[in-house]
Amino acid sequence: MCAAASPADAKTAVIGYVFPDGAAIQQGEIDPLRLTRINYAFAAIRNGQMVADSPEDAQNLALLTSLRQQNPSLTVLISVGGWNGSGGFSDVALTPASRALFIHSAIALIGRYHLDGLDVDWEYPGQPGDGNRFRSQDKQNFTLLLQGLREQFDRETAGTGRRLYLTIAAEASEEYLDRTEMAGVQRYVDSVNLMAYDFYEPGSDPITGPLAPLFVSPGEPKQVSANQSVLAFEQAGVPAAKIVLGVPFYGRAWSGVANRNHGLYQTGKPAHPAELPYNRIAGTMLRQGFTRYWDSAASVPYLYNPDRHIFVTYEDPQSLAAKCHYVLTHHLAGVMFWDYSSDPSGTLLGTIDKAFHLPETGPSPNRGHP
Repeated sequence: MCAAASPADAKTAVIGYVFPDGAAIQQGEIDPLRLTRINYAFAAIRNGQMVADSPEDAQNLALLTSLRQQNPSLTVLISVGGWNGSGGFSDVALTPASRALFIHSAIALIGRYHLDGLDVDWEYPGQPGDGNRFRSQDKQNFTLLLQGLREQFDRETAGTGRRLYLTIAAEASEEYLDRTEMAGVQRYVDSVNLMAYDFYEPGSDPITGPLAPLFVSPGEPKQVSANQSVLAFEQAGVPAAKIVLGVPFYGRAWSGVANRNHGLYQTGKPAHPAELPYNRIAGTMLRQGFTRYWDSAASVPYLYNPDRHIFVTYEDPQSLAAKCHYVLTHHLAGVMFWDYSSDPSGTLLGTIDKAFHLPETGPSPNRGHP
């Protein structure tokens, strides 16, 4: 019998996904003093086993683990899967033998690179995701896979005295909750990293809308928000103290958007590019043909260029500060962001750091309303 994972540490978590995408991370590129955890993305699944995916992984992981010298409390996890890498999960989770093979390989990889644990980013159990194999049994098998990982992690910890962390990245949707057993899952994980973004995406959604609204804005067609998702995960059995609120360090852009309502909730098509890192939005769009608007109900900004008919939804320091306040007043575990390279100036990370190091004042807002 394994011990149930305890809620995240009392210190508010700041988790950054580092996604070098086959490149080498440079010295000084990552600021370890404003992070509590790094999730290195991604390990791959091949022949039922978890393996390093890039020739640069060994060098990159050595650099990241060396950052503990500057911040001894920093933990470094490896994330497996992701949108383009989740095709093997359903087979891995299918049988006791397939789960055991995967777990053995995960333990070996974690030990080889001196890591602090594993982040499972299955996108998504019981759903095709990026054209992946999926099964109805994924619902139960996902729980069994995490249980097996936790049991082995506990055995490793008992032998070495060194704690291993187990986390998941979770889609912020009712469909995800319907196809998982979150009340059971949360027993085995240290945190649930809630991907509370991509509520509106060019190509998937024919109309423009907020990428990551904190609250539902009146008139918003889909009635979705980070707050709604947090409440749904709590109702599904995940304690607030295990929920990490995900925030985007990037934006989404539509083109061909009519000059009505400043482009908000209008038809459009994906711009080129349709995904933009925050530094590009701040450096080449703000006050350069694009006007910034603020949705006070949803607590999100957006941009519109009436000459080029381009609409951009994104996160900025004002919206991010509101989300950090929400995390603190609602006693969530912390925040995570995708991804570190989208904000090389550290503007957004600095916003998080400042918010979590200032005393909170005033009453806690109503959870159901902005």
